[in-house]
Amino acid sequence: MAQSIESDFDHKKAYVSPEEDGQPFFDDGREIELLHYVYGHRSILEMRGSPSKVLLAIDEYARTKKYLMNVGDDKGKIVARLISEVKPKIMVELGGYVGYSAILFGDAVRQAGGHRYYSLERNPEFAAVIMSLVDLAGLSETVKVVVGPSADSIKRLHSDGTLKHIDLMFLDHYKPAYTTDLKLCEHLGLITPGSVLAADNVITPGNPPYLDYVRSTVATKREQYEDGGAIGTKTADFPERTKNQYEKREGLEVMSTEVKGNPNLRYESELVHSFEPSGVPDGVEITKCVGEES
Repeated sequence: MAQSIESDFDHKKAYVSPEEDGQPFFDDGREIELLHYVYGHRSILEMRGSPSKVLLAIDEYARTKKYLMNVGDDKGKIVARLISEVKPKIMVELGGYVGYSAILFGDAVRQAGGHRYYSLERNPEFAAVIMSLVDLAGLSETVKVVVGPSADSIKRLHSDGTLKHIDLMFLDHYKPAYTTDLKLCEHLGLITPGSVLAADNVITPGNPPYLDYVRSTVATKREQYEDGGAIGTKTADFPERTKNQYEKREGLEVMSTEVKGNPNLRYESELVHSFEPSGVPDGVEITKCVGEES
């Protein structure tokens, strides 16, 4: 596994710090407050049809008002560069929040000649925010928001023929679901040789089960598959705050281990070190599916 390092963080553009000591750092009304901030902004006319100006307004809110758990500028550039290299026709993101990544990456997909960017978001209020800001940015023809639990949405999009293959997938939702959702996509044949994955927050808060899975050899995965396919599904590897992040709104998450994925897929993974928009060190794991062993 290779590692690369991005440049130092520019603290002048840092978001305000997320609340600590059990205080909420999302889903406390700030997402709707963001909408009012953007649509009441002095530059609202210039924002219409301009992804970059909408992103600037979102960043401005998060730097001067309240923290937003966006991918941010630093890590965003990593994925945007990846999009320009891969040139995906179909890109899927798991976890859309307020639409920062959908706007940044949806615009990059459009510029790269791509066809569709699917933003899967479980929370219907967040999804409504995404749709409003995506429309403001002029990206409604490219970005499609899908509301519901990620696994259910993936199954539905696949079963109705909407989603037949994923060229590039950005994972930024419920951390323990990274691996189970990847395995589901493998099982459905959506992830195949040539597909590329970009996983956020693999350092902060971290995702050992996912890294274990995408960095494992085919032989190791086959062994685990025969033993029940438990690799990458242990929620005990996550801090309590991460495991219970959505419990208040959605209830306790129950991870499904019924789909074991395709252990024959061979991945090459690279950790790119970067920063959260608050300046906290983090990284994006870039994983390429390079083959399938028989």
